[in-house]
Amino acid sequence: MNLNNYLLIFFGGGLGCLARYLISNGIYSLVGQNFPYGTLIVNVTGSFLMGFLFIIILERIGEIAPALRMLLLVGFLGGYTTFSSFSIETFNLLEQGAMLKALLNIGISVISCITAVWFGVVLGRSL
Repeated sequence: MNLNNYLLIFFGGGLGCLARYLISNGIYSLVGQNFPYGTLIVNVTGSFLMGFLFIIILERIGEIAPALRMLLLVGFLGGYTTFSSFSIETFNLLEQGAMLKALLNIGISVISCITAVWFGVVLGRSL
């Protein structure tokens, strides 16, 4: 990977993080924080954008596709939400007919991530 790709990812990631912060906090200021609506909206919109841009960039655009992929898919959406990466990878497994792998990815990801959060909380509280 060349330096330009790193810069595209860096710039896109920063914009994605800022967008996540602004959207999440905007949602929370509108509806309150009694449910993680901000995170839910970010994850759903990020997953939608991943699917849409994945097709547009990889199937419909020619020469500039690699740079756009680094900037938007890896950088921006990576900073906005990694749930979009999980979603497109799971969708690709489903589209390839790998139902068991897709279900394993869903189950393992959700259970292990929630378990990892729990371990992190326990460790953090024990210090």
